[in-house]
Amino acid sequence: MFDIVRSSHIATGHGGRDRMLKEVKKKYANISVQTIEQFKSLCTQCQKKRVRPKTTGVVVRPILTKDFACRGQVDLVDMQSMSYNGYRWIMVYQDHLTKFCVLHAVKSKRPVEIASQLLDIFLLFGAPAILQSDNGTEFTANVICELKEFWPARRMVHGKPRYPQIQGSVERANGDIKDMLVAWLTDNESQDWVAGIKFVQFQ
Repeated sequence: MFDIVRSSHIATGHGGRDRMLKEVKKKYANISVQTIEQFKSLCTQCQKKRVRPKTTGVVVRPILTKDFACRGQVDLVDMQSMSYNGYRWIMVYQDHLTKFCVLHAVKSKRPVEIASQLLDIFLLFGAPAILQSDNGTEFTANVICELKEFWPARRMVHGKPRYPQIQGSVERANGDIKDMLVAWLTDNESQDWVAGIKFVQFQ
């Protein structure tokens, strides 16, 4: 039974009780919620995630968007301490309406490299009218200039920097990505986070 619960836990990327229960029920019928909760309480990766300090007193103000691909957010997660094959950053692109995220490994913060990765995403899902980033308006403006070189017909503007309250939620989301990635690397006994982010995105 341990192996069954463990494999469902890993398959869900150290997911919560409900995600694990759904995964287990695909093949088995006799595993209880208590068994899953007991297993989660013994998982060292899950315990590490629990002790991360939470920001208190922060009220998140949502950015209102009514249309898919109307407003997008691009951010970079620093992976320089775990550089792999020259890749040093995770580019995180998020559609504001759906909160759908796309993760790409990048070697630098140069606008031309970020624009090239974003172009792949935009040609697949559609380009936003407004692009914003917590890396500053100058960074965003430079990325948009590079995108115009690739795609002159596409019009796009950079959005205002986030409210300070929202900054905390972005940092938490980026922290969650790193936590899930570390869990994947540990489970797979690997250093290849470039491959790992594909599985993190899937989860």
